[in-house]
Amino acid sequence: MTKAPKKKAQPRFYYKGDRLKPLRAFCQTARLGSVSRAAESLFLSQPAVTLQLQALEREFGTRLFERFGRRWTLTQEGSALYDLARPLVEGLDRIDKDFHEKVGNQETAELHIAAGSSTILYLLPEIVSKFREKHPKVQLFLHNVTGQDGLGLLRNDGCDLAVGSVLDVPGDLIYTPAYSFDPMLIMAKDHPLAKKDNIKLADLSPYGLILPPKRLSTWRLVDLVFQKNRVPYTVALEVGGWEVIKQYVAMGLGISIVTGICLNAQDQERLVARNMKEYFPSRSYGVVMRKGKLLSSAAQAFAELVKPGTIPTRGHFETGRSEY
Repeated sequence: MTKAPKKKAQPRFYYKGDRLKPLRAFCQTARLGSVSRAAESLFLSQPAVTLQLQALEREFGTRLFERFGRRWTLTQEGSALYDLARPLVEGLDRIDKDFHEKVGNQETAELHIAAGSSTILYLLPEIVSKFREKHPKVQLFLHNVTGQDGLGLLRNDGCDLAVGSVLDVPGDLIYTPAYSFDPMLIMAKDHPLAKKDNIKLADLSPYGLILPPKRLSTWRLVDLVFQKNRVPYTVALEVGGWEVIKQYVAMGLGISIVTGICLNAQDQERLVARNMKEYFPSRSYGVVMRKGKLLSSAAQAFAELVKPGTIPTRGHFETGRSEY
């Protein structure tokens, strides 16, 4: 009697009972490009993350990453898995919040927004007021951070959205500009340049500038414009905050180049302003999102208040995933 052939045993992977952990480690490594940074974001040891990645590669029978020193880059197969795994991992990670929002219980809903001082002070007050009126149960956190720190928060899931001005948009982020403001020269009422209507860049040379610290983009932009036009200039004072700069300019301690967002009706009583868009570029302000990030309904609502149409219209049964 011929014995029936034995069925080939299927490989068993016991970790599949908790597949979320290795897939989360995979997605974080792919997004951050580093095992050490992924381990730090997940509060795990680097060897633990490495073992989880190796287990995934054994299961799928292919390399998911190329290693270049400390930099880990997705292979073609890794990119395919990332496209499939990312929405699943992010969806599971926030399923509790999405559930409570779906059933109308927003008592525990939180929304974290990263923004710089000027954005928080001049752009967001009206937007925040409207959001609080429409979503009173959502706990809103505004993280006052500089541009690069805000992008870092966004990449590491420290915030849901960033709002502000971005000069160079990294490839892993999406920037949707909403407002544009011209560069303005401001001076005290009795300043010699206050009597001139058509001010050239060279006219600023004899007078000291009051600028934000060097580490900020405004200082670098001003320096670039003067250098490009081969016009000498001096910095009389470096100080943080547009309100402080305006106060010192009004006291006659120097002149400054500011973005029009910071000027209001009250400033007309103590300052003279001249448009300098002939030399300096306008600055846009808008919403910054991480590509592929699942957005909560609260985050979508806030982005729509900054600029309507930021989040594409969806059907009732579609998820809150960004289309970007």
